[in-house]
Amino acid sequence: MMKRAMKMDYGAMIRTANTLHKKCGRSRIWLLADMVKCAAKYNAGYIDYKIAEMYRLNDAQRATQITRGISNSIVARMNDKKFWHFFDNKTEFNALFSEQVNRSWLDLTTASEKKFADFIRNRGDIICKPVDGSSGQGILKCTPEDYKDPAALYARLKAAGIGIVEDKVIQHEALAALCPTSVNTIRVATLLGDKKEGIVYAYIRIGNGKVMDNVDCGGMAAPVDIETGVISSVGANKAGETYEIHPMTGRKIPGTQIPYWEEAKKMCLEAMHAVPQVRFVAWDVAITEKGPVFIEGNSFPSHAIPQFAAHFPDGIGILPRFEEFIDL
Repeated sequence: MMKRAMKMDYGAMIRTANTLHKKCGRSRIWLLADMVKCAAKYNAGYIDYKIAEMYRLNDAQRATQITRGISNSIVARMNDKKFWHFFDNKTEFNALFSEQVNRSWLDLTTASEKKFADFIRNRGDIICKPVDGSSGQGILKCTPEDYKDPAALYARLKAAGIGIVEDKVIQHEALAALCPTSVNTIRVATLLGDKKEGIVYAYIRIGNGKVMDNVDCGGMAAPVDIETGVISSVGANKAGETYEIHPMTGRKIPGTQIPYWEEAKKMCLEAMHAVPQVRFVAWDVAITEKGPVFIEGNSFPSHAIPQFAAHFPDGIGILPRFEEFIDL
């Protein structure tokens, strides 16, 4: 608590109180005091407080939210940091899960200019990523138009810190219909728990005009029913905005069936045993016309998406779901 208090961005905390004051009408002093209470009692940061709308919840409801502190403690218990590299390093991940990745890729950290030129010859769009990174940061898309001067492109990607290039995933038309500008991936979290193992939650991330579907890049997320693979609620973003109808495409979000859902679940449930020292993994799954593929796996899953208040109208968060797998 002392370390967190020393690192706290108090300016951002005050700005959050100002934003919430306009939204809910509570006084800024009350909101700030309540944030401090939630930090002490529920390990909640001011971002947790905002996203979960804890200002409208009673103590029993607040106790069911997966806050930053609780999420971090789950990761610390479940995931041996010595094995995170299998997920954090994208080339290692693609090599270990090559069957599930199921697309061509090149390690740019070791590839020569000639090998890169051979790779992009007669190829369609490629996605270029830093070896390490999260939240879609640093990812670039290149098209055949960029391939006219392979040497210049190679130098540009190396200068940008790109470590891996791979074929662009062409998603299933049912998901492209929601938003065609991004590959709309499903975040499937698996847990090798002390009580049982399986899928803890699943959410689809949907873009809103950008190449990435990530909520940190302006996208939205909606829960997916684990049993049926049907999107069960509205899309919501980090600003608390909700969408039953996608603003770009006019498509209704709730009720959409995820294609190949049983195959996607099976893929994640099998993959969670590949590195048993990392017991809590959030898999990013894309659905193609031929079935599911992995985009990446996360050894330190973000807790933001399972906090979105729009997905818990009764105020009961996702923590009880975790308690089915582990003791908290």
